[in-house]
Amino acid sequence: MTVAVGVTGNATELFRANTAHSPSYFALRRAAGGLSPSGGGRDIVDFCIPCNPYFPSPAMYEKLQESMRDILTYYPSGTDVITDELCSLLGLNPQTVAMGNGSTELITWIDHLLVRESLAIPIPTFGRWTDQPMETGKRVDMFLLPEAAGFALDPAAFVAFVRARGSRTAVICNPNNPDGGFLPKHAVVALMDALSDLDLVVIDESFLDFSDAEAWPSVADEAVLRPNVVVLRSLGKNFGLHGIRFGYLVANPALAGKVRRMLPKWNLNSFAEAVVFMLKDHREEYAQSLRMVSRDRQEMTWQLAALPGLTVYPSQGNFVFVKLPDGVDGAVLRDRLLAEHGVLVRECGNKLGSSSRFMRLVVRPQADVQRLLTGLSTVLYGSTWYAAPAPVQEQPAPPPQPASQQLPQIQPAPPPQPLPQIQQAPPSQPLYEQPFAPPPAPPQPVYEVRREPQPQQQVQPQPQPQVQPRAEGPATDMYPALAAEVPPAFAAVPSGTPRPALYWQDAS
Repeated sequence: MTVAVGVTGNATELFRANTAHSPSYFALRRAAGGLSPSGGGRDIVDFCIPCNPYFPSPAMYEKLQESMRDILTYYPSGTDVITDELCSLLGLNPQTVAMGNGSTELITWIDHLLVRESLAIPIPTFGRWTDQPMETGKRVDMFLLPEAAGFALDPAAFVAFVRARGSRTAVICNPNNPDGGFLPKHAVVALMDALSDLDLVVIDESFLDFSDAEAWPSVADEAVLRPNVVVLRSLGKNFGLHGIRFGYLVANPALAGKVRRMLPKWNLNSFAEAVVFMLKDHREEYAQSLRMVSRDRQEMTWQLAALPGLTVYPSQGNFVFVKLPDGVDGAVLRDRLLAEHGVLVRECGNKLGSSSRFMRLVVRPQADVQRLLTGLSTVLYGSTWYAAPAPVQEQPAPPPQPASQQLPQIQPAPPPQPLPQIQQAPPSQPLYEQPFAPPPAPPQPVYEVRREPQPQQQVQPQPQPQVQPRAEGPATDMYPALAAEVPPAFAAVPSGTPRPALYWQDAS
């Protein structure tokens, strides 16, 4: 995100002006006076908006740039043309698909057309699933995910809750937003079958492409066989193109057709059409981007878990959910990270079922993560000591030399030089002190960690980070026959297991 840091007073006020969602990139840029890096500002690193940092590829951006005039000048094709192209890539029947101007448009139509009386959903979760039905007068039954269990969803307990409340619609997000909780495919199918008598069951898979727990975790194929199940998918999140606004749902032809007939003729814009028709030539780049996000998520989880007092929850999304140390106000931390370090984070105090003690941090490349860790270390503890260094990349071994090539002479090592004296940085300089150096007094840390002084030359090994485990719920209580075959909820896919790129299937 290219927003300049410098005029931050108005920017931080935006978070208090809108309590439902974070301010947009454009609002932050306007609040910063429209500054750019060339004007002396500092770029903001965005850990708030959960999009794919590795896609589209540079070649795709170049092609879109070349077509910019046509994209902005002409009407797009009808939605049915764009839907047919997407379905040919995904191996889906167009009669089972409805494309919308972002998943939020589809949530709105699902609420208006398919939800009657009441809706049950675990919280915390994506805010539109609670806000939208309440705006139309529906009763929303909120099932609180237990923090003690790592916010893991117990399917049997959720079904019992739906029965006790008499809810007519049930929704789950898999993976869940903001905590990244994941249910394996067999558990989701069992949940769908246990609620087969409801008016509607929605499985929101907006972040499922980022999951690496199973090779084929989507239940879209199972949804088309059931009369009351809708699967929701997002394209903007997966492709790193939130601004285009496109998503789709998969359901049996009757449900999909009911939504599709209500959509406007040109509800998808020309940017969405251009991207959809480019995808067939960039499948491998997309698959590679998902593998890179998965790698970055593991590294970022380990590094965050090494910060004292921070609790990190396992995630299968492209974000990580963390609980701040005792006594830390997430809103204060958010504002200071933005003002002092140019780091934008998602504080979750405005999410139902969460509080200001929690943050959702989007998975980003290591260069950006180092800036986040430095900011967190400085604001929380008053020192950069806790900012773990980036993992050392192994260098490839040099090629073997031919036997006939003469080996170089080994030169004697030069005598050791005296170590340079470490100078104290002036207070106005950024804090990059050596380990165990006392931090300057201003600014006061939000969270103080006391550390006993140790000899300068003896560096103690860092403790192994602990990641808060998720409690395994009785996912198979409703499906006893599958109990013997239930894999762990977060089992890693064996090395070498092929993972479909965007779940493409050849239509042929």
